[in-house]
Amino acid sequence: MTTAVATASGHNNLPRGNFVPEIYSKTVLKFFRRAAVAEAITNTDYYGEISSYGDTVHIIKEPTITVSDYARGTQLNTQALDDNEDTLLVDQAKYFQFVVDDIESKQAHLNWETLSTSSGAYALKNSYDSAILTYISGQVSTSSPNNVYGVDHATTSIDVGYDSGEISPLGVMSRLSRLLDESDIPEEGRWFVASPLFWEVMQDENSKLMGVDFTGDAQSKLRNGRVTDGLIRGFNCYKTNNAPVGSTVGDSTTGGVALAGHISSTATVSQIAKTEVLRSQDFFGDIVRGLHLYGRKTLRTDAIAKSFYRVD
Repeated sequence: MTTAVATASGHNNLPRGNFVPEIYSKTVLKFFRRAAVAEAITNTDYYGEISSYGDTVHIIKEPTITVSDYARGTQLNTQALDDNEDTLLVDQAKYFQFVVDDIESKQAHLNWETLSTSSGAYALKNSYDSAILTYISGQVSTSSPNNVYGVDHATTSIDVGYDSGEISPLGVMSRLSRLLDESDIPEEGRWFVASPLFWEVMQDENSKLMGVDFTGDAQSKLRNGRVTDGLIRGFNCYKTNNAPVGSTVGDSTTGGVALAGHISSTATVSQIAKTEVLRSQDFFGDIVRGLHLYGRKTLRTDAIAKSFYRVD
């Protein structure tokens, strides 16, 4: 046995250190949980309409009505309404599975099954959140309209900051807001998602957004690294480490992709299809596993926008 208690040279009393007890704490050091934002920025109205992998949700589109000129005596044309639809397919599935041996379960000072199930549920949720944000980033319209601000490049993406030639974070948000305005996207229900790096620059001492003298009260829109509950440039703002990064713009420590959009732009369905405990056929123990099903569909690519940015 190795003991942390120092022993003087030549001292041979109780040399193995067995007098020092080993104590196993019942308090577990848990993983920090990443903030999940996918459910807050997508249309989740269809959550209750799925039951299994492969399910399809049919979403009827609002018909487009044609307006025509009229003059006295004009023969009126009756428009036939379209019943076009989008389909949301539940085509994504993730799972976890672990084992708890009967001896471990009986002798352990912790409930490993409950503890690990909680960790597995979080892992599924975090995987889902990252996948949805990456999916939305890939659905942004690049022509008619072009809703991409900047390019996916390590040196020529939008340089965010306050020095000469740099664009302030508020400037990035204003540009994305304008891109949405040009597609007549409603202001109510808009969201903005970026990594902690982006929000760090927002909190720079040169940012007027941070100054009490600018806000006129003691409650600045950003305090202690927390994104405000209010609106910035008309957006509900979210900070997450699951924000996507470009293929060449860098990693989350040097740059990334800031996303903006309207909550109606993308529909998601998600369901923990099953969590079950099985007896192992090979040894004495329980196998615990969980299955998560989900689907996603961007209904309006013009209602999302993104910016490739870097911080140097």
